This record gives sequence, structure tokens and C-alpha cells, in this order.
Amino acid sequence: MGPLQGIRIVEFAGIGPGPFAAMLFSDMGAEVIRIDRKGGRPPVKTEIYMRGRRTVQLDMKKPEAVEAALKLIGKADALIEGFRPGVMERLGVGPDVCLKRNPKLVYGRMTGWGQTGPLAEAAGHDINYISISGALHAIGRAGGKPTPPLNLVGDFGGGALYLAFGVVCALLEAQRSGKGQVVDAAMTDGAASLMSMFYAMTAMGIWKDERSSNMLDGGAHFYDTYETKDGKFVSIGSIEPQFYKELMEKAGIVDEAFAAQMDRAQWPALKEKLAAVLKTRTRDEWDGVMQGSDVCYAPVLSIAEAPKHPHNVARKTFVEIEGVVQPAPAPRFSRTVAEVQSAPQPVDSRAALSGWGFSGGEIEALSAAGAI
Repeated sequence: MGPLQGIRIVEFAGIGPGPFAAMLFSDMGAEVIRIDRKGGRPPVKTEIYMRGRRTVQLDMKKPEAVEAALKLIGKADALIEGFRPGVMERLGVGPDVCLKRNPKLVYGRMTGWGQTGPLAEAAGHDINYISISGALHAIGRAGGKPTPPLNLVGDFGGGALYLAFGVVCALLEAQRSGKGQVVDAAMTDGAASLMSMFYAMTAMGIWKDERSSNMLDGGAHFYDTYETKDGKFVSIGSIEPQFYKELMEKAGIVDEAFAAQMDRAQWPALKEKLAAVLKTRTRDEWDGVMQGSDVCYAPVLSIAEAPKHPHNVARKTFVEIEGVVQPAPAPRFSRTVAEVQSAPQPVDSRAALSGWGFSGGEIEALSAAGAI
């Protein structure tokens, strides 16, 4: 099951992007064990990002717990953590200690600012990390303030996905060299990397440093969202000439002013005209006219609506596990099919440790010491 079957990963419990990265590894078939603090709140089944792994709770103030963690790390291919710099070292499980115990270990560290730099020790959240990358400034409407794109760009895109990519890269390298290493995944770095195309367009002189004045930021009439007659929204992305031509045909537009597709000076006026046209029908009516065509069109669906869309249904983009609708593992593989291993599980430290080779006697000793 999954292309990472046979890979073992230790996850130190955190919030948001850390559990999401661990979910991605689990979805791809890796065996992930989550180390949480003793007395921590157990996962519930609606916490989708906690799916597919067992949890062991350790009191890392006790030497027996630290040794148990190191034994788990000694059996692992990779470790992932999302604490501020220095926290893991203070717990006794920093990179030097862990790599001495397990020289092939890939030690994945995810933070907002990175392990080094003037801001490395500062608190922060997604909105701050994408602010210094240039990403947040570029998102929003003209004349308005920057709009936070949920926490997709920093936490999940620039953080969790770059951590997962970095860990897998290091795992591949470790297979050749026999040596592990530390992966420093900073959300500021990842968010900046995601902006590569826009830095390129700026260097080419085709991107203005003003919100909603460019082709891909809602400035162009042919790349934006529009309200429909019933108060819902549709998205239009008719960039290429042939797609733009089809938009004109499907929308019934014969106004010659629309021939000036790439004239930035005409975009505001053309946007008003296109908005008026698209508001003459409901979203469902426009679906009937444009969906599936080369207009580059899609209805703007809510979280409640998306799982019911015929395309998502056909591709099984969403699955239901123990009554909870959730995104299925992505991407797809032709042979090593990725699957959700389980719903979020109750904390069972004994079962988790047993599954990683701890004997009954070792588990009882940990329990007697108050370490689990």
C-alpha cells in the first residue's frame, strides 16, 4: 500500500503543518508513530490531518522517556518536528544525539523563520511568514489591503509540502550514501520558492508590484471570479486566444471592445461588461453552457459543495471514513496505490510501542517509571 510502504517515521506532535506533513507520509504508506506529551489531548476522528498513525505519550522530563524516544528514532528512517529552534535539543533528542544513535536518520525540521537568521527565535504564524516572502503583498484587490489566502501558502504549501519533499529527497540520498542529514524547512523559504514564477515575471518586466493589476491576480477580465444571477460565483481563466474566443462565443459576447484582450488599459472596463453578462444567468445555467468546454471555466464551490461535484465524485477526490468526509490521498499512483490507513486513533501508548518492537517488559518498566 503506497509508495512509502516500509518507511518508518517518528513525528513529534505539533500543530497545523506538522500533523499535515505526517498525514501525507501516512497516506503514502509510511508507518508513522506520533510522540506527544504525556497527558496531551487525544485526537478525535474529525481531525482529518491526524489520520493514519498511532500515538505514544511520553513524559520527556523523565530519562526513561527520552531513552524510549531515542529507541524509536533508532528504528526510524526519518523524524519530523516543528518546534522553535533549540526545543528538541533541550528535550534531549536534537539532531546530534539522534544521528549518533541512527546515522542514516533524516531529521526533518519545520519552522516559520528557519533554524537560523535574525528572526529564528521569534514567534510567528503563516500570515507573518508569507509577508516577508512577497506572497501576501501580491494577493488582494486593487485599492484594498492584502488578503490572507487562508494558511495555505505558508503553513501547508511553503511548510508541510516542502518538509515532505525535503525529507523524501534526503531519504533517497541516504539510500546511496548511507548517511542521514538535517532538513531545515522554513515556511519563509518555501513561500518564497512558491513565488518563483512571479519573481521571474517581475524580472521580465511583465508583473506590476500592485495588487489586482496583473493577468493572474484578478486584474484581467479574463482571469477572475464573477457573481451570477443567484448570488453564487464562477471562475474564468480564458488566457489563451483560442480559449478567450470560446468564452466570447459561449457568453454570447459580440462587443468589439473585447478584441483588445491584452490591453491592460481596457481591463477595468471589460471586466465591468463581462460581469454584467455573467450576472444574467445562475451559476447552474452557466455550468450548462460552459462547464467541460475550453473556456477554462469552473463553478466556485464551497467546502460543503465540492465533494458532491461530478468530477470529484468520479475521481473519488473525497472519501468518507467513519462518517467524516475528507480529501483522499494525493497524488495517484498506478501500482503502489495510496490509501488512508485509518481514521485518527485514540491514544494507546502500549500498542504503539509494541508495534515498534518494544517488549512487554520494556513497556511495563516505562509505565512504572511514569514515562508513558
